[in-house]
Amino acid sequence: MKLASRSATASSTIGVPNSLGPAELLLHYGTEEQKNRYLPGLAAGTEIPCFALTSPQAGSDAASIIDSGVVCKGKWEGKTITGIRLNWDKRYITLAPVATVLGLAFKLYDPDHLIGDQDEYGITAGLIPTDIPGVTFGRRHNPLTIGFLPLDCIIGGREMAGKGWKMLVELLSVGRAITLPSTAAGGGQAASYATGAYAIIRKQFNTSIANFEGVGEAMTRIAGYSYIMNSAVSVTSGAIDQGEKPAVPSAILKYHCTELGRKVSNDAMDVHGGKGICLGPSNYLGRGFIAAPIAITVEGANILTRSLIIYGQGAIRCHPFVLRELAAAGDEDIDRGLIEFDDALFGHVGYAISNVARSFFLALTHAKFSSVPLNTPTRRYYQNINRYSAAFALASDFAMLTLGGDLKKRELLSARLGDVLSSIYLASCVLKHFENQGRRATDLPLIEWSIRTLMYQAQEALHSFLRNLPNRWAATFLRIFIFPRGRTYSAPSDELVHKVVELATTPGEARERLSEQAYTTIEPGNPIGLLEEALQLSIELAPLERRLRQARKEGLIRAEYLGQQIDEAASAEVVNKDEAAKLRDYHEKVFSLLAVDDFAPEDLRRTPGKEAEQPSAKPAKKAAKRKQAPRQKVSKKSKVSREKKSEAE
Repeated sequence: MKLASRSATASSTIGVPNSLGPAELLLHYGTEEQKNRYLPGLAAGTEIPCFALTSPQAGSDAASIIDSGVVCKGKWEGKTITGIRLNWDKRYITLAPVATVLGLAFKLYDPDHLIGDQDEYGITAGLIPTDIPGVTFGRRHNPLTIGFLPLDCIIGGREMAGKGWKMLVELLSVGRAITLPSTAAGGGQAASYATGAYAIIRKQFNTSIANFEGVGEAMTRIAGYSYIMNSAVSVTSGAIDQGEKPAVPSAILKYHCTELGRKVSNDAMDVHGGKGICLGPSNYLGRGFIAAPIAITVEGANILTRSLIIYGQGAIRCHPFVLRELAAAGDEDIDRGLIEFDDALFGHVGYAISNVARSFFLALTHAKFSSVPLNTPTRRYYQNINRYSAAFALASDFAMLTLGGDLKKRELLSARLGDVLSSIYLASCVLKHFENQGRRATDLPLIEWSIRTLMYQAQEALHSFLRNLPNRWAATFLRIFIFPRGRTYSAPSDELVHKVVELATTPGEARERLSEQAYTTIEPGNPIGLLEEALQLSIELAPLERRLRQARKEGLIRAEYLGQQIDEAASAEVVNKDEAAKLRDYHEKVFSLLAVDDFAPEDLRRTPGKEAEQPSAKPAKKAAKRKQAPRQKVSKKSKVSREKKSEAE
């Protein structure tokens, strides 16, 4: 998170080796020789890995790769050995241009049965140094091709041939819950911290833009979505630390954190306006905004994740009876299968009746009598989660009952059920995170906004599911028991928005907790820290600024330019010498932070046939000083001389 708050590139360089790439595969499946060879360098950063999975014909459907390796005899380091002749065509490989070791997924064939009695082993994961003969780097996205490699290139050795898909699926459920969600959360923390300060020091119509309700609404989303991401990453990482491999939660985090990160980036850009759209060293938002689609795309496209994975991979396995029913139906021992099936079926019927009754009762009473673990200000939120959990279980059961196997093809219905499940999970994470942080009362506006937003989304997703369920009789029946009083849950109020804005713009422990992993040190070169410094100064000097405004109303100060107002105020003894110095220092800091980088026209001009050079920006601070100076009249003589000089050039 801290890395992502400064640079998405830096966080990717660290994240890919640790949670997605070869290091994770080696740690769990590699031979001792492979671990000793690669893991120290991968941990130290002297080895940079990449992983090649996606092919032109196989993107999200990674199991359909046609890249191949054939076991055969060949020359390696002057000796004839049994190895693999590889042929592949890969693309979209993060870190490929700088990688020293390449992870590769391919299908392994052994037509001559040199390593076993199988003709085809299936998807296999290999590890290849990028500096060996045959690996070439040209323009990006050029296919990589290679001749012959020893069997030792298979991660885990020849015993792991054909087990690559299992390896990838198992470990991706861990990595998917860490790197991209953490990167999105880190970006959200930086955006929340920076935007909260910027909205105070940026003034329009003689007031901070944070005081405009439209801006406040965007700032509330930034803070609320950041809190949701922080909670999801913190709680799910805690589960992983305890040895869990949470496949469904990891898909929820991958989809929702990256989507929330994109929304936060959009809102932060809107609040910053022109400051955000002028690229250069002083723009702390632009690169993150540009990079947002990367997180949406990698480790499984988000459309696929929402439509097929979140709900689809858990619908049967997480159900307390359906998996048992399927196993019993497929039992070769018919008598035993009938007994098992009857037992599971009657259990399923009782479970369904219980869901109907529970959903109806909780909806009718707004879950006010639902049992919850804590009697705290968050009690009602636990009860709301109970209510929508029961409704989700009922809707899910009826979806499988009425649609059967077609539910997989009904991607929109599956996605909406996944949205309900995701909202419930994320709301649970919010409450758990609140408890983990010591149940701080100052965070309650964020908790309420987050839970209300998530539960409202769950309500609307259920409503949309029922509207589109093909079996209208089932939809009508479900609506009676899920929404007997209609859709009664409301989105966050305007009053709550004002409370969240105050939290996000006021220096204090709540604002610090919201961005606790971001890099916020106050030092040169860190705009997020410098914005915080300016925010603190703005609060400290607010009485002096009010004094200036009052003096201007009374006619003691006539200048419009703030720098000159300070000078006039000092002359009129509206402020003393020390106070004027403080105001000038603050004024300079603010103008430096509000300034954007500028470039000479020739720096931005492309020459046909040549690579564009990176333009050199003049420091924003110098640009700011130019903006501070009042306009000077240009004499006719100087204007003419400039025109002549321009013509000569």
